[in-house]
Amino acid sequence: MAEENPKSFLIAGLGNPGPEYEKSPHNLGFMVIDRLSERHGIRVTRKEAKALIGMGSIGGFPVILAKPQTFMNLSGSSVKQLLEQHSLSVKDLILVYDELALPWMQIRIRPKGSAGGHNGVKSVIGSLGTDEFSRLRLGIQPEHPVDVSQFVLAPIRRALHEELDSLLHEAVGAVESIIANGVAKSMTAYNRRAGGNEKIQE
Repeated sequence: MAEENPKSFLIAGLGNPGPEYEKSPHNLGFMVIDRLSERHGIRVTRKEAKALIGMGSIGGFPVILAKPQTFMNLSGSSVKQLLEQHSLSVKDLILVYDELALPWMQIRIRPKGSAGGHNGVKSVIGSLGTDEFSRLRLGIQPEHPVDVSQFVLAPIRRALHEELDSLLHEAVGAVESIIANGVAKSMTAYNRRAGGNEKIQE
């Protein structure tokens, strides 16, 4: 795509600021942004619109990587402000976050949809007034019943760190695919990869 003005993207990962939440399931969105930052040499250090952001390019497309610093439940105000300040529309947003309804290690790309009980996504939908934006969901569903509020904020078990690395690697590839190939093609490529039960809540 040798366009003079290639499409720009805001890639926002959801999470909570602070070292105590760094390695928790609820911060997978932040972790994906960090991986994209490392892989594409984009420093996510600038403070803007209640977020840490970095500007650069991925596959020739201008991108803004963002980690809202408002705490999860208020993420929407930051995402909305970033879109407005950079003259982007909701169609230019890729939201990355953890998903309790998906088994651990599975990822799902969607072009739109409800919050599904995720407070960060609920905040983004509320602020933008629409659920019609691309999103990448990373499965964190535990094998056994847990106290959900404690589980999502506690550090991911050390024994799972190798799998976590694979999950983040796959997620980075999925974001790069959405940018290069669009949501529909990326869904075909990534939504079936993990195998298992295909009748998971979409």
